[in-house]
Amino acid sequence: MSATAPDFDSFDLVNPKDYAEHGYPHHLWDWLRANDPVHWYDGSGGDPFWVITKHADITAIGKLPEQFISGPLLVQSHLPIPKERMEFPRTLIQLDPPKHGVYRRLISKRFTPRALKRFHHDIEEIGKEIVDDLLARGSEGECDFVDSISAPLPIAVIAWMLGLPKQDWGRLFDWTNRIIGAQDPAFRTEGKTPDEAAQETMVELFTYFTELAEEKRKKPADDLVSLFTQMEVDGEKLPHMDIMTWCLIIVIAGNETTRNATTGGMLAFIENREELRKLQADEGLLPSAVEEIVRWTAPIIHFGRTATEDFELRGKTIQAGQSVALFYPSANRDEDVFEAPGEFRIERNPNRHLGFGVGEHFCLGAHLARLEMEVAYKYLLPRIEDVELTGPVDRLHSSLVGGIKHLPIRYKLRES
Repeated sequence: MSATAPDFDSFDLVNPKDYAEHGYPHHLWDWLRANDPVHWYDGSGGDPFWVITKHADITAIGKLPEQFISGPLLVQSHLPIPKERMEFPRTLIQLDPPKHGVYRRLISKRFTPRALKRFHHDIEEIGKEIVDDLLARGSEGECDFVDSISAPLPIAVIAWMLGLPKQDWGRLFDWTNRIIGAQDPAFRTEGKTPDEAAQETMVELFTYFTELAEEKRKKPADDLVSLFTQMEVDGEKLPHMDIMTWCLIIVIAGNETTRNATTGGMLAFIENREELRKLQADEGLLPSAVEEIVRWTAPIIHFGRTATEDFELRGKTIQAGQSVALFYPSANRDEDVFEAPGEFRIERNPNRHLGFGVGEHFCLGAHLARLEMEVAYKYLLPRIEDVELTGPVDRLHSSLVGGIKHLPIRYKLRES
């Protein structure tokens, strides 16, 4: 064990403010993996928990959904959890066996590569239109990559798949920012606590989708909201709140992670210009580049799990009722799994990253996320002659999502 322990006082592993100001604390995760991979963490103002940083351990826990459940606590907090707190509706990622499997199967076929094939053309057209809008501004210019490219694409795709009219697509962007970014000053509602602000936004979202679901019941179409209204479990239609939580998780998960991985990928290309040139020279590297971007960015910082029974791990006993935090960005830099994990390599193969999770809660929309990122880069990257940052990277206040709110760039484009 290393004699020099890091200064945990300089970075709270679950404080949103620290992630906004400093980005990911890879130096802390590196030390924990090497010295104390199952670490009892009481350095925050919230309840203590076990920090899990190794790829193998996160994989093992992720494959034990009955011993490590999601329902009680999905995200660790830097603040004490009040005895009486707002209860938010539980989405798919917070469901445990057996209900999780039942509900996941209701929609899983919609997100397989085969099922998504029929949408390839439409998604390509959405992506091409967004990139064309940037190209129409001229061969040189400045923009916020988030506003211009990485945010509009997943929002448009998810809104289109849900069946929203185009004039309402922008509302999804606002809702996701205010829910995921409830801790962020930029999205905070004045006079409201983060929980109150998130609850208020959910009411807006649920009100909208209640009306849309009613329309889809009367005139169903080939979209997800129509599907949700027709779903049955044990011969009974889904309760209204379950339809709403399906809409919520599709809106949030279908937007935030893809947006931030796409943004983080562009930042990685700016900081690793040789990898950009490599991809421009060989478009066949695009699929492996997307996998490396997901590994490198790891847009979900952590999920919490609660032990239902005592569990031995690396000589430590995680007691029943205690919670753990699974830090996916740390797993994605594990030296036991990845060669030179601190290097961004678009040809990395194999690439056993955990950017989409592992086990029963593996990301349902992983194939769609890959497709969206491929489309975004496919039309933009070949045209880039030069690109650079023009200001600081503006990161989200969150210990759940490694978000980038703004990525200001200056670009020079090649002739087509």
